[in-house]
Amino acid sequence: MVSPAVRTPRQIFLALDRGELTREQFREEMSVHAHGLIEEMVEAHENPAASWMETLRNRRSAARLIHAHGEALVREMFIALSDVPGFPLANWLWNADNINIPLYCFLRSRREPLFRVLLIVREPSLLTINVEYGSAKKTEIKRERMTLRRDRWGSLMVAVREPLK
Repeated sequence: MVSPAVRTPRQIFLALDRGELTREQFREEMSVHAHGLIEEMVEAHENPAASWMETLRNRRSAARLIHAHGEALVREMFIALSDVPGFPLANWLWNADNINIPLYCFLRSRREPLFRVLLIVREPSLLTINVEYGSAKKTEIKRERMTLRRDRWGSLMVAVREPLK
């Protein structure tokens, strides 16, 4: 998995557009993400049955989220999470706004790094979500409650982050 200290591809593209990176620096930073994807593909190829079961679980979870809250809101929520500084799965969620990538691809029910959405509560001006992520060991799973609100441009952003017990 790509370290959370590494910039997300979205951040790398923005830095390139602003002129903060040369093309060579851009290629170097993106190669870290490419190697992470290649590792994922190798793991899936080595154990196709486990990969298929993970896909089925993630599809079911995504379908529940879509049915309850709508795909657009879930994608927007994932993008807001990817913009949180220090959030370990930002490198996993950075392109959740791309509708050509199925929503289930961003969920991880049993494979590390885990990422599960436990609860979404919508209020008129706030969105509260409970997520768990991290290790597959039950004692090492991190659970957080995040409160998201809309900024002046209408985009969701994480306003409050607190650990769950």
